[in-house]
Amino acid sequence: MPDVKDRARPPPDHQKALVKAIEGLGYRHGHWQIFADFVEMAAIVVSNAVDLGSREKREERYLQVVKRYKPDELAKFPEMLGLLTMALEEETDDVLGRTFHDLELHNKWSGQCFSPYPLCRMMAKMTIGDKGDLEARITERGFVTAQEPASGSGAMIIALAHEMRELGINYQQHLHVTAIDVDPKCVHMSYLQFSLLHIPAVVVQGNSLSVEEFDRWYTPAHILDGWDWKLRRPSDGEHPIQTVAESEPRPTRPDEKEPPAQPSQLTLF
Repeated sequence: MPDVKDRARPPPDHQKALVKAIEGLGYRHGHWQIFADFVEMAAIVVSNAVDLGSREKREERYLQVVKRYKPDELAKFPEMLGLLTMALEEETDDVLGRTFHDLELHNKWSGQCFSPYPLCRMMAKMTIGDKGDLEARITERGFVTAQEPASGSGAMIIALAHEMRELGINYQQHLHVTAIDVDPKCVHMSYLQFSLLHIPAVVVQGNSLSVEEFDRWYTPAHILDGWDWKLRRPSDGEHPIQTVAESEPRPTRPDEKEPPAQPSQLTLF
C-alpha cells in the first residue's frame, strides 16, 4: 500500500530536471553546445520517423553530431527528451524557451531572448479576439492558419494553440502553422515543441526579410493528418468543430497557490 506521504508529494518539475541534466553534461562541452545539440538531435529523431524524403541527409547530420560525445554522455540525451516530453505533458508552456533562459544562454550569446510565455498568451488572446468569429472561420473552411515570421522557441504559436484549447477548440484539428526563423537552433526548438504538442506545422529555416529558404521541417501532425491535402482542398460546406473535454486538475507544487483550471487536450503519446 503506498505511503500517505508519497501520495501527498508534489509532482516532479520536469523542466527544472531538464536544466539540471544539461548542466550535468556542461562540464566538458559547455551548456550552449549541449543545448543546441540536444534540440537538433531530438528534432532529427522526430523528423526521421515521419519525413522519409529528408531522412537520409538528416541521419547523416545526426551521426556527425553524436561523434562529439562518449557513450555515457549520449545516454543522457534520450533522458532529456523524456523530461521535455513530460514537462509539456504536465503543462502547456514554452519549456525550451524557459530552459534556454534558466541556463543563462541569453546573456552569453548575442543577447538572444525569447518572449515570456504569459506575454505570448496575452497576445494570443488579442489575436483570437471573439470566439464566435474564430468558430465561424473554422466552420467555413475547417481550420484557421497562422504564420510566425520570427518563430524563436515557438512560444507565440504554443500560446495560440493553448488559447484555442482554453476556448474548447481542438487546435490539433483546426489550426495549421507556418513558422519561420533564420537560426537553425530556433527552428529545432520550435519544431520539437510543436511536434510534441501535435501542432500541425511547417517550420521553415529561412529569412523572412529576404524571402530566402534553406530547409523545411514538417511536424508529425502535418504529415500524419494529411495537411498537404487539407490546405489545397476547396471550401465546400460547413465543417463541424471538434471540441476538447474537461480534465482533472493536475497536482500542485508548493510554490503554486491553486491549480489552474484547464480543459483537457490529447496526450502527447
